[in-house]
Amino acid sequence: MSGMVSRVMSAAKKYTMVDYGFFKFLMISTGILLGVYFNEAMKSILWLVWVVFFVSAAWMIWQIYRYTR
Repeated sequence: MSGMVSRVMSAAKKYTMVDYGFFKFLMISTGILLGVYFNEAMKSILWLVWVVFFVSAAWMIWQIYRYTR
């Protein structure tokens, strides 16, 4: 387990500003997704929040994979 943590931490040292931007979008969209399920008025944009979430998550997974090879 500690080996995986150290690999992810070494990958984080190589992140660019764009990578951190996508990470922020990932965290923000995760919070919005949690909040949307508790508010009926926001369910009309749920699809958009899911799109932002998946694009941000895919970007971060790709960057972690790319930097840990």
